[in-house]
Amino acid sequence: MECLYYFLGFLLLAARLPLDAAKRFHDVLSNERTSDYMREHNQLAGWSSDENEWNEKLYPVWKKEDPRWKNSWKGGHVQAILTSDSPALVGSTITFVVDLVFPRCQEEDVSGNIVYEKNCRNDTGPSPDLYVYSWTEEDGWGNGPNQHHHHVYPDGKPFPHHPGWKRCDFVYVFHTLGQYLQKLGRGSARVSINTANVTLGPQLMEVIVYRRHRHAYVPIAKVKDVYVVTDHVPVFVTMYQKNDRNLSDETFLRDLPIMFNVLIHDPSHFLNESAIYYKWNFGDNTGLFVSNNPTLNHTYVLNGTFSLNLTVQAAVPGPCPSPAPKPPTPTSPLSSAGDSPLELRKTPDETCHINRYGYFRATLTIVDGILEVNIIQMTDVLMPAPQPDNLLMDFVVTCQGIMPTEVCTVVSDPSCQITYNTVCDPVDVNTGDSCFLTVRRAFRGSGTYCLNLTLGDDTSLALTSTLVPVPARDPASPSSMANGALVSVGCLAIFVTVITLLVYKKHKEYKYLIGNGTGIVVKGKGLNVFLNHAKAMFCPGNQEKDPLLKHQPETV
Repeated sequence: MECLYYFLGFLLLAARLPLDAAKRFHDVLSNERTSDYMREHNQLAGWSSDENEWNEKLYPVWKKEDPRWKNSWKGGHVQAILTSDSPALVGSTITFVVDLVFPRCQEEDVSGNIVYEKNCRNDTGPSPDLYVYSWTEEDGWGNGPNQHHHHVYPDGKPFPHHPGWKRCDFVYVFHTLGQYLQKLGRGSARVSINTANVTLGPQLMEVIVYRRHRHAYVPIAKVKDVYVVTDHVPVFVTMYQKNDRNLSDETFLRDLPIMFNVLIHDPSHFLNESAIYYKWNFGDNTGLFVSNNPTLNHTYVLNGTFSLNLTVQAAVPGPCPSPAPKPPTPTSPLSSAGDSPLELRKTPDETCHINRYGYFRATLTIVDGILEVNIIQMTDVLMPAPQPDNLLMDFVVTCQGIMPTEVCTVVSDPSCQITYNTVCDPVDVNTGDSCFLTVRRAFRGSGTYCLNLTLGDDTSLALTSTLVPVPARDPASPSSMANGALVSVGCLAIFVTVITLLVYKKHKEYKYLIGNGTGIVVKGKGLNVFLNHAKAMFCPGNQEKDPLLKHQPETV
């Protein structure tokens, strides 16, 4: 009898072994959460309960510290990167993307094989092989009678035989809210969820990736990420102001408009058919502004700190709820038997709206700054000696607002694309209340230049640009006049020499006519008289005191 009890106990234990040994999806993917937590969530379309059994023989399960992870991939470790377009407004669609990052010098080719990159060297040098994994050589998608038993997911469902499915050599298992989704893919996989049945708040998405290995699969990566489902419209606001030096510090300038641009995070275009209104309160006692335009300009006219508040209202279309049943109307004995009470019901195609709200708040600081800058005059600077490689220009600059502390210029080509030089100089703030500056800059030669000039202080930066025509040295400038005078004197000397030779020739002929002695005297007197007349005609005044003649050797 005692042996019978032992035998029955053994049978009961053997009967329970398969149940205790079988792993379920939540055991593989979410050990830290109980199945009671999973049952709190509504069913996601196309997903399955993680209470289903996991085929551990075909898809082995390794713990995090298992040494087999080191050899799960040739040449290194595969990293899985999980991203989503969270946060998601409840009712919209949220999308998850998993990208596999292969070890250095490995990539996926057009056929889905993993190959070594050309001309890429890792720590062990270039590989003599072409393939890291050639799925054709793995012979996993054979067509024999016994080849299809492993063409299944971890829960035993067969792979979908869509076009190109044999080139998808990775199995992705997504898990969230107590449910899972299996997907066959290549180096990237994408999954979308409608959040209408998702509990509000932060949620966890987990993914495990397997690669094909002959008639089984090998785990290569696990990844998890938090996503958020909210009933508030996700709102972001960008702020821009001309001349504001730092757009991220929420400090702006008085008397200049600030452009506010509202960005609603709606990647699935859930709010495309919604009427959206923007309600602004700028905190400066200017009242409430309501608009259906996401962009608005506002100017603060006083310095100080102001609280900006924005409320976004979106009327989301949706099906109308069923009306509550009405109590039966009591009948009067006077009413005929053919009369019946009428009930008002909404037609099935009638649309109702649910108002969703989003909020944005910020604290803005308004200060004085440089509001505008202008170049009112450009003049070239005359130098005492010609310097063709260093032509100077003076720019008279005025500005509105406070006095700047620095002035910077950028000189570039006429298209303003190629920079020649950048110069910054401090400005003496004690020069007075009015902003009136003269900025001198050097140019490397005549021509046309693009000049960008900025005046700045700690909070503002005002810019103006202009094209600067730099002329060649003016012939009427003092140095040019001196050079011209020297050239004229040289030409005069040549002219006098030629005339002298002609006169000398004529006097030589006259000498033979009047005799040798008197000819010499007449020649000498005649030449002196001619030279005196010539000098008086071309160079009037005392020629011995002419400074051009006196300094001619030094100038030239």
